[in-house]
Amino acid sequence: MTQPVNLTNHFLIAMPSLEDENFSRSVTLICEHNEEGALGIVINRPTDFTLGELLQQMELIEDADRFSETTIYSGGPVQVEHGFILHQPVGHWEHSLPITDDLALTTSRDLLEAITHGERPTELLVALGYAGWGAGQLEYELGENAWLTTPADTDILFKLPVEKRWQAAASKLGIDLNLLSGDMGHA
Repeated sequence: MTQPVNLTNHFLIAMPSLEDENFSRSVTLICEHNEEGALGIVINRPTDFTLGELLQQMELIEDADRFSETTIYSGGPVQVEHGFILHQPVGHWEHSLPITDDLALTTSRDLLEAITHGERPTELLVALGYAGWGAGQLEYELGENAWLTTPADTDILFKLPVEKRWQAAASKLGIDLNLLSGDMGHA
């Protein structure tokens, strides 16, 4: 019997053969993985929506230009009307899921309110929606060669330009995704 694998704080890197429009050429940070399933945030799908526009829509600020430099990401196809904030440091927010001792996923309004008052975490990535897998679903997809996995890297998550994240995550494994075939075979 195989041991269960916990991919919390790992990147899921879409294989070139993965054609699902939600995940093609994506990198997903797995925020929680247990026997019930997995939850992740896609970290390389920017939208045209900014944090300023989100805060204005939530009536937390009047001037959207104040936070126009912070892009909102499409975090996945589940609950796309809900916001999810990956951030460092963890802090003390109402609804936070610690991923590591220094990285958390928060879904509560109190963090957004703090940001408007200048209490911004050192690093953050704001997403609408998340990626979710039911019990055993992610493990099945891994067995079907849909994904590569590697431990997460906060430099890729927060500092690297979005268009470089897919290849950079694979490079941690010594893999050049441009050289991989989209064809898959079974022996």
